[in-house]
Amino acid sequence: MTSDTRERRGLTRKGERTRARIIDVAARLIYERGVAGATLEDIRATAEVSGSQLQHYFADKDELVQAVIGHQADTIVRNQRQADLSGTRGLQAWRDMVITTAQDAGARGGCPLGSLGGQVAESDPQARTLIAAGFGQWSAAISDGLRALQAAGHLRAGLDPDDLAVTLLAAVQGGLLLAQVQRDTRPLETAVDTVLALATSQAPRSGA
Repeated sequence: MTSDTRERRGLTRKGERTRARIIDVAARLIYERGVAGATLEDIRATAEVSGSQLQHYFADKDELVQAVIGHQADTIVRNQRQADLSGTRGLQAWRDMVITTAQDAGARGGCPLGSLGGQVAESDPQARTLIAAGFGQWSAAISDGLRALQAAGHLRAGLDPDDLAVTLLAAVQGGLLLAQVQRDTRPLETAVDTVLALATSQAPRSGA
């Protein structure tokens, strides 16, 4: 997802594991506290590394945040590609997974990728570019699944899978934001269910 060849070039396996641990910890703390609230000292202490180790892998906080963006985007896209959207049961399972994940989090935190966009898009152009690329790959992964759904005759006639993927992604992002501020997943459920109902209405029901 991200171009981190420079950071990883020449690392030993132990170094790779240490770097990955730092990113994992940073991703969790940033998701829980926000970019500003997760200090480098917090990340260093929780990851159990020294200040010199942290600086060895990441020149500054911006570089670490960019690595976190890549981590979150890679995770989301990988999970999306594992979802089977080729049938209506798979589409429903994906919908349930999105809602359940938000419910399990108590409607807190929002989207791990989208929440980062709101925090850094105007202050870090490189981070904004990485987030945009992450959303692009996420949308493409959804679109691939919807093409299979369309081929099986389960999408409304005339719908463009690429456009529908963007619409679904926008519904998820907006729904997660409303769920976060209201501490209630019903806005997310309403947004996703409405888009899916419109997309699959008048489509054949056989073979679902």
